[in-house]
Amino acid sequence: MAPPGQLLVLLWLCLLAVALPGTGAGSGRFWHLTDLHWDPEYEAAAAAGRPCPSGGGRAEPAGPWGSYVCDAPWSLLRSAARAMRARLPAPDFVLWTGDDTPHVPNEQLGEEKVLYIIANLTSLIRETFPGTKVYAAMGNHDFHPKNQFPGKEHRIYNQTAELWQPWLSDASLPLFRTGAFYSEKLPGPGTRGRVVVLNTNLYYDQNDETAAEEDPGGQFQWLEETLTNASRADEMVYIVGHVPPGFFEKTRGKPWFRRSFNQRYLGIVQRHHRVIAAQFFGHHHTDSFRMFYSHTGAPISVMFLAPGVTPWKTTLPGVSNGANNPAIRVVDYDQDTLQVLDMVTYYLNLTRANTLGSAEFPEWEEEYRLTEAFQVPDGSAGSMQSVLEKISRDPQYLQLYYELNSARYDLELCQQACRVDHLCAIREMDFTKYDECVKTNSSASAASSVWLLVFCIFLGLLHPQQVL
Repeated sequence: MAPPGQLLVLLWLCLLAVALPGTGAGSGRFWHLTDLHWDPEYEAAAAAGRPCPSGGGRAEPAGPWGSYVCDAPWSLLRSAARAMRARLPAPDFVLWTGDDTPHVPNEQLGEEKVLYIIANLTSLIRETFPGTKVYAAMGNHDFHPKNQFPGKEHRIYNQTAELWQPWLSDASLPLFRTGAFYSEKLPGPGTRGRVVVLNTNLYYDQNDETAAEEDPGGQFQWLEETLTNASRADEMVYIVGHVPPGFFEKTRGKPWFRRSFNQRYLGIVQRHHRVIAAQFFGHHHTDSFRMFYSHTGAPISVMFLAPGVTPWKTTLPGVSNGANNPAIRVVDYDQDTLQVLDMVTYYLNLTRANTLGSAEFPEWEEEYRLTEAFQVPDGSAGSMQSVLEKISRDPQYLQLYYELNSARYDLELCQQACRVDHLCAIREMDFTKYDECVKTNSSASAASSVWLLVFCIFLGLLHPQQVL
């Protein structure tokens, strides 16, 4: 029999071994930054009394911190960087999901101008978070001509790889140069976390370069292999990209991927969902999320769409009042499992900031905390399904979600057509199921309206004097 002292040591070691998996990793925090869309000519145009180039001729006063019809002036980007440094100066890492150049015609850009803008924003982020790992994805505007990303080596890929070399491993560099996608382990010894950065611009329906290809750049095959290897290595993965699959919630029937690419992406998530902790994308400029389901209808994954820094009012047909207040986001996560624990979104009330003037930097306010605003325990797929059910059933939660969708820019009432557009976009990523969702909910809405009209007429016949 072992002496009492040895038994105590063994007992202590056992307790330590039990405690380590639950407490050793702990929680961490990171920034998600997207859609900066710098307009380098904003200040000069404002000084000359001209509309900003990114406004497409739309006239609106050019404030010191920006305008809702324009992309971001440098002052707004510096303000965002300053707010990030003040709120969380030492994040575990940063996700930067692309779209750096302004919404101007291709003739006003060119390869050199695109690279100049990417270089300046890279420097701003590096100066804001020196020594911090950044996982950067290219957006559909980060190329010339815009959207036309090839699935093969290109000078813009090569030059961007050079700019981002401090953030890329030796293994990632050649991958990036040939397709602008890569995979990296999260920083820290013994971490199970991995970030997979995709070039989903290859799947964009505005990209003519890849329209006839089955697997542009071999990225789908590479993604399957990467997720399979991650599962074998007991890793958990964040998938990061710019253009998301599915549909835009601000106008009906607007997908981003070509149909075949969308279907293939959904299939990959269904097959590998156990290793995917969460997905983080941009492109919309709005704050929303997307649900992924198993074949039996169980929620298996969630994609978070972060609001943009640019306040630019979209010119996409069918969108009403499509601007937003500038916003940035912190994600709280479990460092072992990569489970999203919470998200805090900060925003700049651009109208108020411009009214106060340029004497000092404006305040970026805490807009909301996910778990408090929607009364859920975390940001898991199950919890986000609960959020979806709340905004589907409760008009107050729907209106809250709708106002947060534009970072409190659009405060109009989200009525039935608006409700259908948002809920179907969140719930149904598949083309056919999305169409069915819109049709079913619109029919139900129309039937309800007819019955309400009949009921009102009936009341009028019973009490004509009260109606008059």
